[in-house]
Amino acid sequence: MIIRLELKPGSLISESELMAKLRFGRTPIREALRALANERLVEVYPRRGMFVSSVDVKDLAAISEVRAVLEIKAAELAALRSTAADHVITSELINEIKAIKGLPDMAKLIGLDQRIHHHIYECTHNEFLASSLDNYYGHALRIWFLALDQVAGLAEAVIEHRTLLEAISRNDPAAAAKAMREHIEGFETSIRKSL
Repeated sequence: MIIRLELKPGSLISESELMAKLRFGRTPIREALRALANERLVEVYPRRGMFVSSVDVKDLAAISEVRAVLEIKAAELAALRSTAADHVITSELINEIKAIKGLPDMAKLIGLDQRIHHHIYECTHNEFLASSLDNYYGHALRIWFLALDQVAGLAEAVIEHRTLLEAISRNDPAAAAKAMREHIEGFETSIRKSL
C-alpha cells in the first residue's frame, strides 16, 4: 500500500483503518508499522502519530548509487551461486518475459519486475544482501509509481531483464553484472527524463 502509493506520502496512518482493511489485530499492525519505520517508509512523531514518509525524487540518485553497487554484485553472485532449482524459476521468468506482447497491463509488468528482482536476490543465497536489496528496491519502486504515468518504455525495461536472466542461467557473472548495470542506469535515466 505504501510502495504503490495507495497510502499517499505524508498522510496520517490510522491503525484502526488498517486493522479493518487488512483484517489484522492491533499487535501485528503495530509490529508492521515499526518495521516500516525502520525501513524509512513510515515516519513516527511522538504525540502526533505515524505518517507515510514522503517520496523525494532527490533520493533517486542516492538509491541508484546503492543499487548500482549492490544489484550488480547480486547479479554476479546469482550467476555464480544459482542452483538447479533456481534455474527452473529463472526459466519460468524468462518465458513470462517472452510472452509480453503489445501494451501489457502495468500492474502485471511491475509485479513481474518485482518477482525478477526478488528472484535474483534470492539466487545470491545471501540473506543479508537479499534483505537489503528488497528494502532499496521498495524505495526505488515508490519513485517509479510516482512517475508511472509519465515513464515511457515500461515494457522494454522489464523485457531487458531477459538478457540478465539468461546470463544467470549460463552462470556468466560478467554478463550478468553488465546487464544489471545497464538496467539500473536505464531506470534512473528514464525516471529523470519523466520528472
